[in-house]
Amino acid sequence: SLCDMVFNSDLTKTGVVTSPGYPNPYSPRTHCTYDFQGRGKERVQVVFQDLNLHHTSNGENGCEGADSLVAYVDIDRKKEKIYSFCGEKPLRPIMSNGPRLSLEFNGSTSSRHSRGFKAVYSFTENFGITTGRQEAEYPCAFVYNSNETRNGTFASPNYPGLYPRNTECHYFFNGQPNERVHLHFHFFDVEGVMPCDAISASDFVEFSNYMSTDRKYSRYCGQQKEFDVKSDRKFFRVTFKSNDRYDGTGFNASYVFVDEEGNYTTKPPTSNASTLKGKAKAPFFSLSLSPFLND
Repeated sequence: SLCDMVFNSDLTKTGVVTSPGYPNPYSPRTHCTYDFQGRGKERVQVVFQDLNLHHTSNGENGCEGADSLVAYVDIDRKKEKIYSFCGEKPLRPIMSNGPRLSLEFNGSTSSRHSRGFKAVYSFTENFGITTGRQEAEYPCAFVYNSNETRNGTFASPNYPGLYPRNTECHYFFNGQPNERVHLHFHFFDVEGVMPCDAISASDFVEFSNYMSTDRKYSRYCGQQKEFDVKSDRKFFRVTFKSNDRYDGTGFNASYVFVDEEGNYTTKPPTSNASTLKGKAKAPFFSLSLSPFLND
């Protein structure tokens, strides 16, 4: 097809991809393939700015029979569909599980009201994780040091889009000798069923006071309400791991380093103006000293 395109990361790391003639309506019987080819540990992230495809109003069968944009990745050297877009749904970003991704656009019906789509693509090595400092020795690891910032946020790869398959990311928290880290998970949707083990082929999030496994904490997966996790030492590790089966949205969490003296309690935020009393500002936490600290 005349509209088939190849985007190679050797030539450009980011750019715009659109349906033919966008924002004008695409022609009937349009079929285009867009291949994204990265290298090494690069991942392809596609962030949609507009999607307006012809569709019938009932939409009961998902994208079946409708004009659509379908995303594929390579899993075990086979092309696997990870997402289908149709109609004019608000779109979340998508990310590949490796250096390659392809989009197939099928526009069988033309309409003067259907603009097609517009998206920004990028070849990235940060997995769409925008906080912390990336650790070069690992494929995906991010470090949060209390001497750089006492509090902040961290999230799963590509959040709020679906996390990529076959991905393992570590989050390392380093406090001062007298500090501990408190984590609060605001949103959690990781594909799997408890106890999140290999038998159930579950994706999971794991917690540890060590680089090795820590039997104190159970793995988390599935859809969870808000919850808190606290470290026992100045170091804490959070590991996210997905397999090649299904997808989820992932998680969004905040962290705060606290001094170990006394019993700090984590309270849900009353407003963004919550402060860490006597310490530093903490947008997601209001922390107070236990009354028996003065004993």
